[in-house]
Amino acid sequence: MHMSVDGSFLKMLDDMIDFQRQKVLKLSREIIPHLTPEDIRNPQDFPELERDTLFNYEDGILNGYLAVRSSYQTLFKE
Repeated sequence: MHMSVDGSFLKMLDDMIDFQRQKVLKLSREIIPHLTPEDIRNPQDFPELERDTLFNYEDGILNGYLAVRSSYQTLFKE
C-alpha cells in the first residue's frame, strides 16, 4: 500500500509547533529574561526552568508535537 504525507496535516502541525515554541520561549523569559531559543532546547541547564511546573508542562507539549511530526514523517517516508 502506497501512502504519502498529507501536506495540510504537516502544515497544521508545523503551525502548532511554531505557536508552542513561542509560548515556551515567552514563558521561559518570564522566568529568566535573557534566554534564547537555543537555550530552551536544553532546559536542564537552567535549574529555575527545571523547577517550574508550568514551563515543564508547556515544554512537554512542544516535545509531544515534535515527536508526532517525526513519527508521521517516518511512517510516510517515501
